[in-house]
Amino acid sequence: MTQTPNAQTRPLRPAGVEATPAPGQARAQFTVPAKHPMVTVLGSGDALLRVIEKAFPAADIHVRGNEVSAVGDEREVALIQRLFDEMMLVLRTGQPMTEDAVERSIAMLRASENGTGPDETPAEVLTQNILSSRGRTIRPKTLNQKRYVDAIDKHTVVFGIGPAGTGKTYLAMAKAVQALQSKQVNRIILTRPAVEAGERLGFLPGTLYEKIDPYLRPLYDALHDMIDPDSIPRLMAAGTIEVAPLAYMRGRTLNDAFIILDEAQNTNPEQMKMFLTRLGFESKIVITGDVTQVDLPGGTKSGLRQVREILDGVPDVHFSLLTSQDVVRHRLVGRIVDAYEQYDSRNGTNGK
Repeated sequence: MTQTPNAQTRPLRPAGVEATPAPGQARAQFTVPAKHPMVTVLGSGDALLRVIEKAFPAADIHVRGNEVSAVGDEREVALIQRLFDEMMLVLRTGQPMTEDAVERSIAMLRASENGTGPDETPAEVLTQNILSSRGRTIRPKTLNQKRYVDAIDKHTVVFGIGPAGTGKTYLAMAKAVQALQSKQVNRIILTRPAVEAGERLGFLPGTLYEKIDPYLRPLYDALHDMIDPDSIPRLMAAGTIEVAPLAYMRGRTLNDAFIILDEAQNTNPEQMKMFLTRLGFESKIVITGDVTQVDLPGGTKSGLRQVREILDGVPDVHFSLLTSQDVVRHRLVGRIVDAYEQYDSRNGTNGK
């Protein structure tokens, strides 16, 4: 189709006209509804379209006004069609598409086409709301994150295991706040082992709480993202939210609570057993950690490493595994995680 004068045209190919399908090729064409500005679909400076073009180099994608067409291999064109359909489903919810979201959507669609993908569609993953707070909505950004969040809904004890930046603790915190706000539980209990504090507490200035505060600070930071900061001291004073080192859990039975154990790779087997047996009635436990980042003294076995061997297959206990593909920080973080895993594999230094 030849361009018409004064038409808004953004060809991704050098050619100024739309490609005609060759024998064995297919063509798809779809219209973006007028209520959606094209910049929401194309991205600022056509950034989203550039991501799509890079992912489908054998297809000729052409934009003219609010019409998008693609010509090329039948399977590739079908995937492009599905991608734009999924993008429109996301945009209809009012959520913007990002370059990262487009890349993850393409990966999910390709896996689905190859028969190795999930039942969930990209739109189902990207539009699942967990918590809306302080003008922002917390959602899973990857398929494994969605499955992790779903597992927390379905199971009493959930382990979230994966590298830094995969949202293990942050999503668990969001589910805890959601459970508290919907009155599914009466309190939130957040805990981590203060491994380094074991030897050094006596040398640190201040009260005990001031000494352990640096080890619990990441949990406070996440709380401040999800709850009005002015209300946190009141909720903590009332016992509705408790942030404490793991040692404080000993001897307790925790009822009607959403309990999160963070940095669980730094528990020893005895501490892990102690913590798991704190579970009381109407409570839920989420345990997060990265088995490649064990900070325990040499020779001490990680309770998180051992517990999977012990509890795998136990009803109502679920293990969610996240990978470098689920890192939602700067995309370079995922590559760094992969590089370290490859190094550890080559040198036999995969944790303790």
